[in-house]
Formats: sequence, C-alpha cells, structure tokens
Amino acid sequence: MARFEIKLPKMGESVAEATITSWLKNVGDHIDMDEAIVEIATDKVDSEVPSEVEGTLVEILYDVDAVVKVGETIAIIEALDESASEKGGAASSKELIGEAEEIEKEVENAIEFKSIGKVSESGKFFSPLVRNIATKENVSMEELEAIIGTGKDDRVTKNDILAYVESDRSDAKPINKEIIAEVKQPKAEPKEMVKTAAPISVSGEDEIIEMSRMGKLVAHHMVASVQTSAHVQSFIEVDVTNIVKWRELNKDKFFAREGEKITYTPIFMMAVANTIKKFPMINISVDGDKIIKRKAINLGMAASLADGNLIVPVIKNADQLNLVGMTRAVNDLANRARKGQLKPDDIQGGTYTVTNVGSFGSVFGTPIINQPQVAILALGAVRKVPAVIETPDGDFIGIRHKMFISHSYDHRVVNGSLGGMFIKAVKESLEAWDVNTDY
Repeated sequence: MARFEIKLPKMGESVAEATITSWLKNVGDHIDMDEAIVEIATDKVDSEVPSEVEGTLVEILYDVDAVVKVGETIAIIEALDESASEKGGAASSKELIGEAEEIEKEVENAIEFKSIGKVSESGKFFSPLVRNIATKENVSMEELEAIIGTGKDDRVTKNDILAYVESDRSDAKPINKEIIAEVKQPKAEPKEMVKTAAPISVSGEDEIIEMSRMGKLVAHHMVASVQTSAHVQSFIEVDVTNIVKWRELNKDKFFAREGEKITYTPIFMMAVANTIKKFPMINISVDGDKIIKRKAINLGMAASLADGNLIVPVIKNADQLNLVGMTRAVNDLANRARKGQLKPDDIQGGTYTVTNVGSFGSVFGTPIINQPQVAILALGAVRKVPAVIETPDGDFIGIRHKMFISHSYDHRVVNGSLGGMFIKAVKESLEAWDVNTDY
C-alpha cells in the first residue's frame, strides 16, 4: 500500500497557521475519501480537514492544541490506491531537500541570534512560526513573555508578535547585550513610553469569565483597526417607504416562487454594490504608501454566531447578482454562520462591509472598519416617523418609514467629500425603489 501525507491546506492568503482542536479519527481507523479526519481552528474560522484518499490512518504527527503551519504534514494514511503515492509523496524528496536547506539557514542564523525555546520557564508555549519571527527580529524570551497572546489558551500568534515588532517596544526588557554587539545593531532613539492598562481590582463577589477564542480575536482585530485607520463617520437619513410597501406586497409571493424569505438586507446590499461601481475608490485597500484598487466587489456581511459573537462572511462579485441571487446568498451565509458551518473561503476576500445594527433596534452606529478595507456601512433600524412631504400643492405632514445609514471610512485615503457622496448615492438609490419592481 502507498503512504499518503495529509497536509494542512491553505485557507486564505492571510492564514499562515492553524491549531489542532480535535482528531475525529484514531490510528488504525479506516478513512473514506473526503471524510473529515481532524478539526482545526484559525484566527478566522473553525474548519475540518478531509482525506484526499481512502485507506487506514497509520500515524498522527501533531497532538491536540498543537499549532501547525500551512503545508506541514499532520497525518499519514496508508492508501488503498497505489497511485496515491504519486499524489502525496512524489515530491517528498524535493520537499526534504528544501526543508534541509531551510534548517541549514536556521542553524546559520542561530549563530548570530540567541535561540528561542519552544516553552519558556513559566511554561508559556511558542509556535515555531512565532519563534522564527522572534529570532529574525531579535525579540528576546523576556519580551515574548510580556506579549499578551490572542490565540488559544493565550498563546502568542503571528499577528501578535508582528504587531509587537511594529510597535515601539520601549516597555520591554533589554535583550542580551552580547547579541546586540554581534549583530552591530545601531542604538535606538528613545521613544515615548507605551501606556499600559491599569490593574483591575477584583472583589470576592465578582465573577471572572474567560474570554472565548473568537472573543479574543475580535477584540484584537478591533483595537488593531482603530490604531491603523483614521476613522471618520458620515450619517444620512433615508426614506425607505417604497421598499417597505414593496416587501409587504411581495414577500409571500417571493417565498412561494423562490423558496426564500426576503428581508430588507438583500435590497440594501444590491444598492451598496451598485453604488460602489460608481465610486470605485471606496473599494480599495492600503499597502504602506500604495493604494490597491480592487476590481471585484466582494461585500462582507456581518452575521451572528451561535455564541453571540459576530463574523463577516463575504458575498463574492455582489454587483453581478440580481435580487433573487442576492437573497439566496444573504440567507445562505446567515444560516451557515448561525450553525457554525462557514468554510474558510466564505470569509476571505471582502472589499467592503455592511453591518445591520438596526437588527438590535439601534437607530445608527459608528462601526469599526474591517481591515484591510477602508470603509464600512451600518444600517439603522427602519422606523415610522412623521415627515414633511413636498407636493405640487404644498407641503404636508405624513407617516413615512425612515432609517439612518452610517458610513465609517479611513480618512487616510477617503476624504469627507468621497465618503459623503457615497452614502448620498446609496440614499438616492434606495429612495428611487419602484413599488412595481419585478424580480
């Protein structure tokens, strides 16, 4: 029989490693093709890794809670199909040579830099990726110990150490002077002391609740976004009376014909996607001093998870969908998010995000930008309000359905004119909705 290596698959451009959370199969178990054998967790989403061959699981290379880099072998299956060895092991010799060269480079680097142990004296674990970055960036074990990790069990992740390296690092303990002399590093200019949070007192009646893995990640990403982007907000009120009337007239017929419940969200998402086409400089990202203008319009849609946290699945090429297609996409992603069935690809590639704060009764909000995007739109609650209605015969007071939309954008690259014109165009698109619109 042929031995087939199960490798940790690539799960998006920004995902470099994953944590083994549970092995679904044991050594000696029979594995069918495409059968899930292990559960993994990344800083984006939880997922399962299926087997590409049928056979018997003969070796598990990583224990639960181990942090594994993308592309590394995590298990070995004795495949029933002899040809499977060509698929999984033909390039093994080249891979071994490449790994040997990498090891040689690491050994050479170890001569210049003090090695970082896998586990510190206090028992804190550091993944190979984190230790490699620490070695290259001359980060000492004392500094690593001081970094607050956002990974599972407070482990330091790649993003944690990269954020630390990019920060002032002035509050960390000095590293070994001999190492500094060896690499002839120039003396750093004194910088302003980084402010740290004051200690919080806890009484005997207080309850201490450990943050979930997802909660830690969300907190980390939100703080990082505020530190990265210069947030500015614009607000505008929208009359959606025609949309409300249209939905009331068509929701039952729509469900009977399409098998999908239609909410306001697909209509709003269509308006946003079509407006982005008119204002393409909203659909950008910032890379240092360069602006990346995105061709695809991929709308992120904030959705609730079963544990109360939020996740942002992405509707790919949203500008190419009609109302039925948008409704199916919105309902599918929302349902799979609630059931915890989203795949890594479902949350990758977003270029602009929409969040519905109105579902919680909020009139408007000031959402935080979902990096590396430069803008996010918040939809407020739809309310019945008295309003002045202009007619050829004069003005009068009537009851209208209105809502506020809030636009947060990165003032580094989006000025007030563009940010304001964008939501004004969204408003005009929504208010122009025809009650006789067909689908």
